[in-house]
Amino acid sequence: MADQKASKYYPAEDEGQLKKARKTAHPTKYRASLAPGTVLILLSGRFRGKRVILLRQLSQGVLLITGPFKSNGVPIRRVNHRYVIATSTTVNVTGVDESVLDRVSGDEYWAHEKKEGKGEEDFFKDSEAPQKKDVDPQRIEDQKRVNKVLIANIREVPDLEAYLGASFSLRGNERPHEMNF
Repeated sequence: MADQKASKYYPAEDEGQLKKARKTAHPTKYRASLAPGTVLILLSGRFRGKRVILLRQLSQGVLLITGPFKSNGVPIRRVNHRYVIATSTTVNVTGVDESVLDRVSGDEYWAHEKKEGKGEEDFFKDSEAPQKKDVDPQRIEDQKRVNKVLIANIREVPDLEAYLGASFSLRGNERPHEMNF
């Protein structure tokens, strides 16, 4: 033990060592009830409680849904599959323009534009009157093309348009895990 002396040199800063990655990416497993055309109930976000139609399953656990906008005000958007309840109601989605769905399914479609930082003068100007965001005309056109087919299919089924327009909520002692949708 006398032979082992402490080192006289110590580095000024500890050298970081890379951690071993123990997690591997697994493909998302969707529930069997999440098929295109299924009516879903949104559980969180701006449109929680709304009934929407599933258009397509995307990568990484994301679903492409729409209201349709004319029925309940929900535009085409992406939603995590964990935040929906699937119902037994289905809508015929055949005839929806596949080219629009392919374009909307891409990540580039949902990317936000980079904004420059605000200066001090801009910071105080904003409190006067907030500006309304302009919606891209391409998105409006995509929404109309998808809605046109869906609304025609919805009107074939009695009371379905009213069902989609009504919000879902729980009252009193209702328990969602005991309900059949």
